[in-house]
Amino acid sequence: MVGSLDFSLLRDLFSILLLQVSMWGSESFLVISPSEPIVAMLGTDTVLPCHVSPAMNVESMELRWFRSQFSEAVYVYKDGMEQAEEQLVDFKGRAELVKDYITEGRVAVRIYSLQISDNGMYKCFFKKDSDFEEATLELKVIGLGSGPHVFMVGPEDKGIRLTCTGKGWFPQPEIKWTDATGEKIPSLSEDETQDDDGLFQIEASLIVRDTSKTKVSCSMKNPFFGQEQVETISIPESLEKELVGRKQLYQQDWKKANLYADWRKEQFKAVAVTLDPDSAHPNLIISENRKQVSLMENVPQNCDGSVYQGQEESEAVFNVLGQNYFRTGRHYWEVEVNIGTEAGPETEWAVGVCSDTVIRDKWFVECPEKNFWAIGYKKGEVKVPTFSKSLSLRQHPQRIGVFLDWEDGDVSFYNMVDGSHIYSFTGITFYGTLCPYFSLQGVGTSVTVC
Repeated sequence: MVGSLDFSLLRDLFSILLLQVSMWGSESFLVISPSEPIVAMLGTDTVLPCHVSPAMNVESMELRWFRSQFSEAVYVYKDGMEQAEEQLVDFKGRAELVKDYITEGRVAVRIYSLQISDNGMYKCFFKKDSDFEEATLELKVIGLGSGPHVFMVGPEDKGIRLTCTGKGWFPQPEIKWTDATGEKIPSLSEDETQDDDGLFQIEASLIVRDTSKTKVSCSMKNPFFGQEQVETISIPESLEKELVGRKQLYQQDWKKANLYADWRKEQFKAVAVTLDPDSAHPNLIISENRKQVSLMENVPQNCDGSVYQGQEESEAVFNVLGQNYFRTGRHYWEVEVNIGTEAGPETEWAVGVCSDTVIRDKWFVECPEKNFWAIGYKKGEVKVPTFSKSLSLRQHPQRIGVFLDWEDGDVSFYNMVDGSHIYSFTGITFYGTLCPYFSLQGVGTSVTVC
């Protein structure tokens, strides 16, 4: 029995020895990368290091850094030289091999002038003959933008609206409002967009009604880097007195001030607009209370309404009028526009006023020359149909105030969420009767009269 055990032990030891000899002969190795993300600032240079274990000369190996796919090469080293033809266009001229310690198995790829698109996961791949190994790295590109900038927009809902803006951030920063004691104040709204370079532009708002809050701070913090930037604004101690003073100045010349939508409403008569089913395009659905219009399902969409010469007979503007008619006076109403969750290039809407005698059959242009005074959303931008240039707005409006001043010949539009002015048609000479106008296109699009 003892002899049998000794033989079994010797056999196991011999097997282990053979395995080790085999490993030494094939120079098996592991590729090791940093366990923590590599954090680097936008526009700077950084390195993506990898090394082999055990240490060995890797000059004769194929070395490759790539993104999610093997073919998405950031840098390729093979046969002792760079293989530029396999490199992604984005990295040509921006990536090089750092090989000061290549004989010890430690190498890295340096990437110059970091871009937002460089953010994410990478793999380094080492191959010797038929043996290969790879490791994963994570690069976090950080953009510390400008801001925050805090300013008073104006009076709203028995308080003062404050807005905090910033741009050039990546990733999206964390925004926080605090009072003088450090107590957090919840935002009323937050809106973020990304520019063509992938950088975030941020706008947050709140309304201060508490007269004891004389100082309010807005901070923006990068969630990865942890760096925080803060700006503080002082609010007049006598908030109520300040509001009264501002309102008196506004009322003296409100017609020239494209500000303070809430105060502007006091100069106009609120209208309870309802939709006229008899005027609606057959592809539209009018709600039972005549306050909402939406599009029927499976309705063919116009691909590009801006090309109106040679327009097909089947194409049309899906529109409806309000049942309210105006021949004099100042009137206003509010509408909410919803483009749904699957907004595409065919998504459009328009709101405004028109003459009750306009021709609305098939396809037409919603312009003043045709007695339409409206703003609209098209191809992801808010525009005026009279010209193709997009309006420069802080955010796309979702709740819109329409202000009609018959005697002064003015139709103005305001974003009723933040009180900002959108656009005004001025110097108009109206004839006949005017009525509210609405049009929409695109799956999930709807307009609701408030």
